[in-house]
Amino acid sequence: MPSYAWSALSVAIVVIFWQMASTWLVDPMFLPAPLAVLNGAGQMLVEGTLTQSILVSMMRILSGWFLGSAIAIPIGLAVGVSPVARHLVDPFIHFFRFVPAIALVTLFIIWFGVGEMSKIILIAYATAFIVMVNTASGVSSISQDKLNAARCLGANERQVFFKVMIPASLPSIYVGMRLALASSFLVIAAAEMLAADAGLGYIIWTSRLYFQVDWMFAAIIALGLLGFATDRLWRLLGRTLLKRYLRGVTGY
Repeated sequence: MPSYAWSALSVAIVVIFWQMASTWLVDPMFLPAPLAVLNGAGQMLVEGTLTQSILVSMMRILSGWFLGSAIAIPIGLAVGVSPVARHLVDPFIHFFRFVPAIALVTLFIIWFGVGEMSKIILIAYATAFIVMVNTASGVSSISQDKLNAARCLGANERQVFFKVMIPASLPSIYVGMRLALASSFLVIAAAEMLAADAGLGYIIWTSRLYFQVDWMFAAIIALGLLGFATDRLWRLLGRTLLKRYLRGVTGY
């Protein structure tokens, strides 16, 4: 049996159990059946609410993810290469990476307003430290023999950095960005619940006012499907354009 068939079978089993639980075990008002959720999603699609929310949320997620990664990768490389940079930056990295982005939602709204900027910067904050630590770990774990071999072949320090260190650390950078992507989805839901007039998190939060649990489930499932699709696209990128540098990394 093909692997995708097993995945489809497992999803079908979960949906069947969900239907049974909604029918016999739990009040459908609290756990709507799959068809009710599908109907709610259809209503939002007809109104344009779901499509707009998906586009808005994805714009915020991708903008913050790329911004956080763009800031984190150079810092991670510097920390991994230079002991001085490591001692200067380490206290801040290992302090702020344990301060959850969700705890800073209100503060970021005060600083940057209720517009797009606060949400994008919040996502960038949530992603940056994951990418930073993975990048620094990847650079610092490069074998010294590999670096010495490049120097023995005549490479100067600039060539060693760009042609040995960066390619060798790409697997760690890639994995760090993949892990950070999940944090981006987590943070956007919280940010849109507190300060937004559009987005999937906004739908989840406002649906409670009218007890539209089917809309809540539809938005939650949409978040999961978007995350799944984005992760698959990132894996596809790793298996195609970056295949040369990511052997063994994109297996899962």
